[in-house]
Amino acid sequence: MDTQSLQAFKAVADTQSFSRAAEQLHLTQPAVSKRIATLESQVGTRLFDRIGRRIALTEAGSVLLPQARRILMTVEDSRRALANLSGHVGGRLTLATSHHIGLHRLPPLLKQYTQRHPEVELDLHFLDSEQAYQGVLDGTLEMAVVTLAPHPHEQLHVVELWRDRLCFACAIDHPLTHQASQGKLSLTDLCEYNCVMPGAKTFTGSLIAQRFSAVGLQLPVSMTTNYLETLKMMCSVGLGWSLLPEKMIDSELTELDVDTTPIYRPLGYLVHTNRTLSNAARRMIEELESNRRA
Repeated sequence: MDTQSLQAFKAVADTQSFSRAAEQLHLTQPAVSKRIATLESQVGTRLFDRIGRRIALTEAGSVLLPQARRILMTVEDSRRALANLSGHVGGRLTLATSHHIGLHRLPPLLKQYTQRHPEVELDLHFLDSEQAYQGVLDGTLEMAVVTLAPHPHEQLHVVELWRDRLCFACAIDHPLTHQASQGKLSLTDLCEYNCVMPGAKTFTGSLIAQRFSAVGLQLPVSMTTNYLETLKMMCSVGLGWSLLPEKMIDSELTELDVDTTPIYRPLGYLVHTNRTLSNAARRMIEELESNRRA
C-alpha cells in the first residue's frame, strides 16, 4: 500500500465524498477514484459502498481506516523528525483556532510569528473547539488554540494560556436591566426569561449548563449558536440574555450583577503527545508561551 492511496482513502472516508476528497487533495475526481481502486485491488476487497450519491465505509473499510490514520501519522512524524534536524523553520503548520480566539486573542501573535518566520506556510482552520480536539487526535491538525475541554485527555498535551470571565449580559432595554437596577439578580430570576446560548454539547455551553443544573435549574434556551459574535448580536437586540466573554461587553449590552461565583472558561493550546512536532510548531508554542508570561 502506498501513502498516496491511503491519503485518498482517508480523505474520502472523512468527507464521505469523492468530489470533496478531490478538492481537499488538490486532485481530479478520476484521480481519487483510481487511487481508491488501486488500494481496493491491493487489499482484495471493496472499501466503500456506493449507493447513489451516498458513500459509506464497508466493514473492511472501517477496519482499515484507523490503521491508515496511524500509518500516515507515522510517515508524517518521520518527515518532520528528518526536517527538524536542519533546524530550519519552514514548511506547513496546520493550526486550528476557534472564531473568538482567532478574532480577539491571536491576531497580534500571528502577525509577529509570520514576520519572524516568513518561510512557514500557515494553514489556519477556524473550527469549533470540539472539532479541533478531534483534528489533533486524528492527526489532521498539528496543533490547536481553542477553548479547553473540562477533562484531560491522555493522548493530548494541553496548556492553559488565558482565562475568559463569562459575564451575564442582556440588551440595555431588556426587562432584566431594570430589574438589576433594584439589586443583585439570582439564577432563578434569570430563568424567568429566555436566553441565547452556545450549543449544549460545546465546552462553553456545558460549562454554563452545569452552573444552573447544580442548583436544580434548567436554562430556558430559545436559540443556540456556537459563534459568540452572533450570540452578542442576538443578545443586544433583545432576543434573550446570555453569557459572553468580558472583552465582548460594550455599550450595546448591560452586564448583570448575579448572585453566583464567577464563571471562567480556560483557553489554550493542545498538541498530540505521540507526535513529532515540526520546528514551525515548536516556534509557535514559544510565541504562545511568551505571550502568556507577558
